[in-house]
Amino acid sequence: MAKITRKPAPRKAAVPKKKARAAVAKPKAPAKTSLKAAKPWTPAEVREVFSRFRKANPEPKGELEHVNPFTLLVAVVLSAQATDAGVNKATRALFEVADTPQKMLDLGEERLREYIKTIGLYRTKARNVIALSAKLLSEFGGEVPRTRAGIESLPGAGRKTANVVLNMAFGEHTMAVDTHVFRVGNRTALAPGKTPLEVELGLEKVIPDEFMLHAHHWLILHGRYTCLARKPRCEVCLINDLCRWPEKTV
Repeated sequence: MAKITRKPAPRKAAVPKKKARAAVAKPKAPAKTSLKAAKPWTPAEVREVFSRFRKANPEPKGELEHVNPFTLLVAVVLSAQATDAGVNKATRALFEVADTPQKMLDLGEERLREYIKTIGLYRTKARNVIALSAKLLSEFGGEVPRTRAGIESLPGAGRKTANVVLNMAFGEHTMAVDTHVFRVGNRTALAPGKTPLEVELGLEKVIPDEFMLHAHHWLILHGRYTCLARKPRCEVCLINDLCRWPEKTV
């Protein structure tokens, strides 16, 4: 029987390995325009902005309800990390029974908490309100002091609280910088700053004195209802033609 010889199967040609793709650097996203590098506002432009605010709302009012300097002070202390509407809802009944430091002390911390328990951090705030009422009686004759240092010495009151009270109760030309004013000052590049104090001092430097009595109210209302944090309403903004924000939608 003939011997069968099998031929070895031909080897498959080696398939060359795919060359590693060269790393292609992705183009970097364009850096956002620095507001500090934005073109500075001219005095004429700043005057124009506040002239428009004044024309649209000649007598702006703060939205915290109060009946005297003491209740204003209390309302501002309670408004930290809370809305004005929420504070007003709680203080309407409170101020009917406690509109002076002595009446607040007579009310007491435990009963005060019942009035303000719908406000965030109400326990700490109740403690501060009672303590500041006692200090007003012992050191200030029961009256709200008319100096920033005096107000800042009170429990629960800081620089913003002092500026609000000095402006609204006593007509001082102060600039209270809350989250809305801070946003507007930076976004528009009117007074950019990393801290509320930087924005405050920047605004005081550029805003003409004739507008300073109402300036912080105009800016607060603008930030609260027009220059919103997430979806600014640039299409209805009174100053959209002057605003330096690179991402404005008009």
